[in-house]
Amino acid sequence: MAGRRPPPRGTSAPLQRWLRRSLPLGWERRVGLDCGWRGNRLAAPLFPPHSRGSFPSRYGILVDPIQVVSLFLKDPYSWPSLCLVILSNVFVLAALHIEKHLAAGSLSEHSGSVLHSLNLLTVLCFPALVVLTVSSATPVGALFALLTYTIVFLKLFSFRDVNRWCRERRAKDESARLGELGTSPAPAKHNAASGQKTANGDVAEKSVSYPANLNYKDLYYFLLAPTLCYELNFPRSPRIRKRFLLRRLVEMLFFTQLIVGLIQQWMVPTIQNSMKPFRDMDYSRIIERLLKLAVPNHFIWLIFFYWLFHSSMNAVAEVLRFGDREFYRDWWNSESVTYFWQNWNIPVHKWCLRHFYVPMIRSGCRRWMARTAVFLLSAFFHEYLVSVPLRMFRLWAFMGMMAQLPLAWFVGKFLQGNYGNAAVWISLIIGQPIAVLMSVGSMPDPCFIQRWLSIPGGLLGVPGSLCYAGVSCGAKKQHRILTSG
Repeated sequence: MAGRRPPPRGTSAPLQRWLRRSLPLGWERRVGLDCGWRGNRLAAPLFPPHSRGSFPSRYGILVDPIQVVSLFLKDPYSWPSLCLVILSNVFVLAALHIEKHLAAGSLSEHSGSVLHSLNLLTVLCFPALVVLTVSSATPVGALFALLTYTIVFLKLFSFRDVNRWCRERRAKDESARLGELGTSPAPAKHNAASGQKTANGDVAEKSVSYPANLNYKDLYYFLLAPTLCYELNFPRSPRIRKRFLLRRLVEMLFFTQLIVGLIQQWMVPTIQNSMKPFRDMDYSRIIERLLKLAVPNHFIWLIFFYWLFHSSMNAVAEVLRFGDREFYRDWWNSESVTYFWQNWNIPVHKWCLRHFYVPMIRSGCRRWMARTAVFLLSAFFHEYLVSVPLRMFRLWAFMGMMAQLPLAWFVGKFLQGNYGNAAVWISLIIGQPIAVLMSVGSMPDPCFIQRWLSIPGGLLGVPGSLCYAGVSCGAKKQHRILTSG
């Protein structure tokens, strides 16, 4: 023992003695015990602080809550994303007043349809134009604003359709009464929801009739409710359960911190290390980085799913006493891609089924054409929410969604049962990191993505002086940590 080297720095002596007793003779040199942990990566799983392949603790603690604020605000005196969210009320009020004029008969159906179409088109085009022209809009803030406008678009689309259906039904009922009585009775309020099963659950006890629903309270309740399908009468719970609400709020706070920490500590360094293989077109390293990114990406996606569809939506529904709590079904048991898309996001699925798929079927379209149109619509919104905030149009998100069609056909035809379920999970685990790496790797301006992710320029092969103008002090500290050793 006298001729042996001292234990490596950072390794306790009892642990060193246990390793020497447990491992075969000569194994210490093969795992790097005698070379200061720099010889071979086989020792990495035993000592994570020195590992390059596991959780990136070799970088130190990279979690910085202050950087999260900088993702939403580039200039503390300029709040373009928040202003966009506030301006969305203009389009909401426009839709309400158009419906009021249509209900009163002072506006024809054709004119109302044209005005609604212009209003809905502006809801999608106006925020995109602002984000692309205003330089102070950060990608994360722009994503939040565009997501808000997308939700407003879907809700106003449903609001328009349901009120049009109510007018059509009222006209039919009045025609029937005129045919029976032969006189012109006074306009009677018709309860369009009485005794019917709605798209969002059972009918509430106190019902509202058309056009009494055309008021600010009713419309803004719908805008805040966790649903995309409008109803004159939503199911309501009898009271607010304070303990249930408190649990959901605690979950929201905890999982928000966890997601931010995992992104900063685990996912961002992995994306940083993936840039050089993409630039050199080193396919073996690209596959390695892809598989390494798949673990944190999928883990974060699962946490985000629980945060959004269980914690957040239930919290909002509890505050509003919204009765329909079916936000997702058992998508994890999906044996086909089609079953997954029908059950993982129930609010969007109900909207697509009610306002897009069924109307196309009734108009004479075939089922495969309607299904393809639904995926085209979903692909458009995915690309809309990715390309516009990043100011980059590469269609990766669009092609990723459209690739679900042949994948759904293949899984449904050749894979059944557990094999189909495995195919769905593999597509989720591998598909998302492919889209992430392709989007980041095809950025036309690497400094742009570096600034809003706080990525030092040297890590992407870009001179640091070119990108340091937009990197905070925290990013410079991170640069020193990542480039040391």
